[in-house]
Parts: sequence; structure tokens; C-alpha cells
Amino acid sequence: MTAPPRATLAACIIAFNEEDRIGGCLDSVAWADEIIVVDSGSTDRTAAIAREKGARVIVRDWPGYVAQKNFALGQAAADWALSVDADERVTAELAAAIRGLLAAPGEGVAGASVPRRTWYLDRWIRHGGWYPDRRVRLVRRGRGRWEGGHVHECLVAEGAVRALEGDLLHLTYRGLADQLRTIDRYTTEAARGLAERGARGALGGMIVNPPLKFLKMYLLKAGFLDGLPGFISAVMGGYYVFLKYAKLWELRRRERDATGAGGVGRPWSDGN
Repeated sequence: MTAPPRATLAACIIAFNEEDRIGGCLDSVAWADEIIVVDSGSTDRTAAIAREKGARVIVRDWPGYVAQKNFALGQAAADWALSVDADERVTAELAAAIRGLLAAPGEGVAGASVPRRTWYLDRWIRHGGWYPDRRVRLVRRGRGRWEGGHVHECLVAEGAVRALEGDLLHLTYRGLADQLRTIDRYTTEAARGLAERGARGALGGMIVNPPLKFLKMYLLKAGFLDGLPGFISAVMGGYYVFLKYAKLWELRRRERDATGAGGVGRPWSDGN
């Protein structure tokens, strides 16, 4: 009796101005049956490099992380879809685990989670809550969907999820300046999400939550075992929380000013 054919796989990647990293990402999934790159209008060679690597490139305006990643999943014709970011790499061990699942996925299995290992300040971070950082990244076509608010989206499988071994490598920030830019961008979106959900207590969030975040990462999650990078990541984690609530406070203040409830109007709101 011949074995049933292996299920096919599509690698789905979203990208914007990633010419220095997209090539390595695509090389790590070159074994996939199809590779789809959704580019949100890069001004560098990201799209050209992806085409040179054999990917099907779709240029599409940026609608947000959830919408863009769901669009990429929807372009896949293969049986399964693997969602990978441009700054991530599929290791040989993870590729072997994925092939094994595709050969015998099992009834009812709709997705798979993978451990993610992050490179930060010239070392692999294994503590502070950064590892194994297991994420669902592999789903059957039509059985998974990205969900979430403005930031921190997640892929949800409609059915059982199998835990695979083999790391997905995450080549995070290009440096501290890049991290600060990312934090600025993400906290703006996070504050908007909090405001839309009616969150209050911005002052308490600024005072209490940042040190708690630092202590959780550095002490409770043993970030100190990662040396100075572990300390810096915990400080940045606390700063992220502080800035998120500071921006929530700013949004609330502007709302009060706009409705005349704040007592003092916004001097920059018009030219008078």
C-alpha cells in the first residue's frame, strides 16, 4: 500500500522595508510548496529580493497587522499555511518537525505552536519571559485566523493544536534606537486600544505597573540570568508599560479638552 501524499505547505510573510532581513527569512522556508510575500509598499529592495527568491509578491496598502496577516493567509492555496515574519527564521529542526506533521497531521488537528527564540543585543535571550514564547504559527487552510486589537495579534486555530519542537528564530530590533522607535509606535496603538475599551486609571498604570513589569521580567522570570541584555530588556519592558499609560492619559486629556471639560483649551487646535 502506498502512503498518502504529504500535505502541501504555504509560507506566508508580511514585510515592509526589510531588504536586510527578507532574504534570510525566505531562504529558511525555501522548502515550502509556495511562498507568499505581502509587501505594504516598501521603498527599498524588499519586493525585488522576494521575487528573486521565487516568492509570489503582492503589494498592498497597510491595513494593520491583523488584516494584513489574514489577507496573506487567504492567498494560500496549499493545505497548510505557516505564518512567518520577515525578521524570523525557520530552523532545520523546526522544518523537520513541520514536515513530520504534514506527513501525519492526525484527525482534528487544526494548527501547531512553535517555540520562538529571540536574538537581542548580541545574544539569545532565554529568560525574562522571552523563551520559549510559544506561538501558534501553523494552521490548516481555512482553519485559522489572526485576531487581536491594535497590537499583540495572535493566530487562533479552529481545532486542536499540536506543540512542535524546533525553534523559530526571531532576529528582533536592529539596536536600542530601533527598539525605542518600535516601542513608540506600539504604545501609541496600545493606548488607543485601551481608550477604545474604556480603560481608566492611567496615573495608577504609570506609577504601579512599570516597576511590577520590571520585577516580573528581571526577578520572577529570571531575566538576570541573561546578563546585562536581560537587565536592559526588563527596563525596556517597564518603559513600554509606562509609555502606554502615559499616552492613554494624554488621549484622555485631549478628549476632555475637545469637549471643553478640561478647563483649558488646546492652544494648538487652531490658528487663533
